[in-house]
Amino acid sequence: MNKTELIDAMAADAGVSKAAAKKALESFLGNVSGTLKKGGRVSLVGFGSWSVSKRAAREGRNPQTGATIQIAAKNVVKFKAGAELSGNVN
Repeated sequence: MNKTELIDAMAADAGVSKAAAKKALESFLGNVSGTLKKGGRVSLVGFGSWSVSKRAAREGRNPQTGATIQIAAKNVVKFKAGAELSGNVN
């Protein structure tokens, strides 16, 4: 399912226009991104939670030349599925 299909499904399920569903989805995504950017955590009970983890700098290898390269430290987003979501998938 892509973003357009999700918007269509949300509009149909909620009985609202596609424009309203798109606005709601974009608001959700913006708020999740904003919270994570500040280092916060977003948790939806039963669905899952998003958090930010710091990945330390490390050495890597260029696969073409075999040369050692430095990979910079960065923040990565992690998602942990909730029990209800995991149960629905299995």
